[in-house]
Amino acid sequence: MTPEEFATIRSSIPNKPGVYRYYGKKDQLLYVGKAKNLRKRVSSYFVKKKFTSARLKLLIKKTHRIETTVVNSERDALFLENSIIKAQQPKYNVALRDDKTYPYIVIKNEPFPRIFFTRKVIEDGSEYYGPYTSVFQTREILKFLKKLYPIRTCNLNLTKENIEAGKYKVCLEYHIDNCLGPCVGKQSRADFDENIDQIREILKGNIGSIRSKMKEKMAEYSENLAFEQAHEMKVKLDHIDTFAHKSLVVNPKLKTIDVISIASDEKIAFANYMKVHKGSVIKIQTVEMKKALDESDEELLIYALYDLQDRGIKLEKEILVPKPIELPEEDITITVPKIGDKKKLLLLSTKNAKIK
Repeated sequence: MTPEEFATIRSSIPNKPGVYRYYGKKDQLLYVGKAKNLRKRVSSYFVKKKFTSARLKLLIKKTHRIETTVVNSERDALFLENSIIKAQQPKYNVALRDDKTYPYIVIKNEPFPRIFFTRKVIEDGSEYYGPYTSVFQTREILKFLKKLYPIRTCNLNLTKENIEAGKYKVCLEYHIDNCLGPCVGKQSRADFDENIDQIREILKGNIGSIRSKMKEKMAEYSENLAFEQAHEMKVKLDHIDTFAHKSLVVNPKLKTIDVISIASDEKIAFANYMKVHKGSVIKIQTVEMKKALDESDEELLIYALYDLQDRGIKLEKEILVPKPIELPEEDITITVPKIGDKKKLLLLSTKNAKIK
């Protein structure tokens, strides 16, 4: 479409927030964009004397017709744009690569839940924690949890009926103290579930509350002269302290915040996202984006944040970013840290983005 051709339809484009779509001669969708003001934004493509990108110049040349959809707000425009891109994957839009291969820790939805490493997220009611930075990190967390809590590793169907019917026998894991024998009723469902609840808290980053409960329990054992149990609790506390020390990144007094950074070149960008709770990174993910036009880092950061939301990540009230960005959510604070612990977190995220 030439600037002269566009001039004939310019007045029909509303001065309202919405989504615009460029179609080719064969009516194929080429590009989807969002705008606070549709007419102003679309017009900008046709008044530039010099395009900053050869692909942008080619897109305009291939555009045969333009469609617009008006929405109530910029936020609605962003969601609609994101939805269309995911569904139709236009050639000239940023291509987001799904992070399906990252490692997770799963607590299975079953009686006496198993806990293990996985790369597949299955919607069966199970709980998934992660994704984590590496397989090594995930296995280290699992190793730590097994030091604290003897959790079964077998795949037996431990229903109440099967256990009471005496269908199973204890295995080697029981004899080497890695399992307490729930399969034969030697560990109650209530005791097992209490351990699972504590594991959930640890995976959420709430180590402080678990540590406090352990100290109370150890004091109780000591008062009752149960010194062997008190020693066992002391060993668990030592494991907790070691794990907390390794996990701590910055000041534990920091509230839960999100961090996102970006590393990009002419063709591709990596946005690294971290969720930090009480000074420890409890979730990390990298979004790979294949550039289509001349998208700015600020635009790509917003694309990445909404892609993460689509994957089920709830954004916190404060997000640390390397450059100022505008999000439609009024209850989210965008911070560009210059010094201190928040700056350290942003540098760590940037380092991870560059590694990808």
